[in-house]
Amino acid sequence: MDSAKSLYLPAHGEWERRSAEAQGVNQQALDQAVQFALNNEIKWPLDTSKGNVGQDAPEWSAKLGPFKDRGGSAGIVVKGGYIIAEWGDVERVDLTFSATKSYLATLAGLAYDRGMIKSLRDAVISYETGKLILSVDTGDPVDGFDTDQNREITWEHLLQQTSEWEGTLFTKPDIVDWNRNLDPEGMGGSGDFSRPVRNSPGDHWEYNDVRVNRTALALLSVWGESLSDVLCREVMNPIGASDTWEWHGYGLHSEVDIDGEVIESVSGGAHWGGGLWISALDHARFGLLYLNRGKWGGDQIISEQWIDMMTAPCEKNEQYGYMWWLNTGHKRYGKHASQSVFAASGAGGNCVVIDPEKDLVVVTRWCENVVGVVDLVARAVN
Repeated sequence: MDSAKSLYLPAHGEWERRSAEAQGVNQQALDQAVQFALNNEIKWPLDTSKGNVGQDAPEWSAKLGPFKDRGGSAGIVVKGGYIIAEWGDVERVDLTFSATKSYLATLAGLAYDRGMIKSLRDAVISYETGKLILSVDTGDPVDGFDTDQNREITWEHLLQQTSEWEGTLFTKPDIVDWNRNLDPEGMGGSGDFSRPVRNSPGDHWEYNDVRVNRTALALLSVWGESLSDVLCREVMNPIGASDTWEWHGYGLHSEVDIDGEVIESVSGGAHWGGGLWISALDHARFGLLYLNRGKWGGDQIISEQWIDMMTAPCEKNEQYGYMWWLNTGHKRYGKHASQSVFAASGAGGNCVVIDPEKDLVVVTRWCENVVGVVDLVARAVN
C-alpha cells in the first residue's frame, strides 16, 4: 500500500468545505447519494433502549449500560480531506453501536506498535498471569483465559472474532450471541456461520459482543488505565476531535478491580448500552486518519504496518479483518467501491467507510442501506 497521502487535515474546530466539482466528483450524482441516505433512515424507535439489537433470549436481554435517544439521518462525505457533502446534524453525539469495535482495535494496534503486545500470536493469558481482576459488582474474579478452552486464545483470535472464548462477563454468557443474524441490525448479511457446538480457538468466526467486551478488558489490563483516556490522549486529541464524545461501559456492572485499582471497562458496542457516543464529524476525523495511513500532521499515530495487518482478510471470514469490515471481492460494499474499502460498522447503519483508492471517507448515521449510499458516492467519483 502507498504511504501517507497528500490530504488536507483539518485543525481542531475547523473543517474546510469544497464543492464536489472542485474535488473531481459529479455533483448531481453526489446529491442523489445524499437524498438516498435521507430517504433510507433506519426504522428504529427514537428510544434506542427499546431495541433488541442481538435478538437476545429473554433471560439475557437486560440492558446494562446507558442509552440515549437517537437523532435522525445524518452523514458526511470527505474527498481528499475536504467535506464535499453533509446531511442532518453532523455535530450531534449519538450511540454508534459496533463501530466502536474499530476504535477498540485501534488501541490494540497502539499497544502492538509500542511493544506492549509483543506478538498477536501470543496467548492472551500470558498478559494477565499474576494479575488479580475482580468484578467490583460481585467481588468475584472475572472469567479469564486459564481454562482448557481459553488457554490457547491469542490476540489475533480476539481481534478476528474467532476466539471461541468461553465464559460469562458482566452477567452475559458468550453463548448469548451464538448463531447471531446481523441482517436485522442493518449491517448486511454475514454469511452462514451457524454452529451447534463450541469449536477450538481459531476454528470458527462469530460476531460476539461478550468476547469483544473481554477483549476490551484484556486491553485495559495491558494499558493499566481507562481505554477512554487512552483513546483521548493518543488518538482523538492529536487528530483535533471535539471534546463531546464519550465512551461508556456498563457502570457498576463493568467496573473491575485490577490489582487494587478500580476502573470501568468500556464496552465494544451498544448491544446492552454504553459503547462509543460520538458525532459524525469526529467519526470522519477518525476515518481520515486511516485514509492518511495513520499519519496526522507530522505524527505517525498508528503504524502503516498495523493498518495492513488489520485489513488483511480473516481466514474464516474474508469480509472481516481486525474488527474492521472489508470489501473483499467487492462483496460487501459493491463493485463501484474499491476492493480495498474497510469500514467501522455498527447497528442502525452507523458506519465509517474508508475507500483508499478513491480518497473517500463516508460517514452514515441511522441509515437502513449503507451499501446503497456508499455505492452511489463511489459512482459519483468514477
